[in-house]
Amino acid sequence: MASNRTEVQVRPGIEGDLEALTDLYNHYVRETAVTFDMVPFTPQQRLPWLRSHPEDGPHRLLVAQDVRTTGPASILGYATSSAFRPKAAYATSVEVSVYCAAQATGRGIGTLLYSALFEALAEEDVHRAYAGITQPNRASVRLHERFGFRHVGTYAEVGRKLGTYWDVAWYEKPLGPQS
Repeated sequence: MASNRTEVQVRPGIEGDLEALTDLYNHYVRETAVTFDMVPFTPQQRLPWLRSHPEDGPHRLLVAQDVRTTGPASILGYATSSAFRPKAAYATSVEVSVYCAAQATGRGIGTLLYSALFEALAEEDVHRAYAGITQPNRASVRLHERFGFRHVGTYAEVGRKLGTYWDVAWYEKPLGPQS
């Protein structure tokens, strides 16, 4: 009898994942205010984003993959740590995010991805992680609080998408040995 249990591998994202990652993200672009991007991307447009997240260093892209499935449907989600701001003094801060495929939400994929991401970042010269969460999004707030993030402020009605103004709550997490 076949098992319904998903076996998940978390690994660095590669160029071969680009189409699936773009499709996953475009769902959020088209259907939600979770991201403030308004126009879906092509994989070619997302290539610089993927390449800005090497396998090591403070800016990572980790992918959760169902090892029992092949093709784009095997990608269950991804997490990133990206440059927080472009000025040099911000180099020890990262902005983190996690996106799960629509069929994978509520299954612990975000937790797996963040666990792996913060374990990887523990070896890097990173002092703080930040996350901006469009409100309301109780599930994302709970995930971030579970990982030790604390609310540090909210930008009121900072973005307009889908005909509505949205607030973005900012969360912060200390990282590294000096935390």
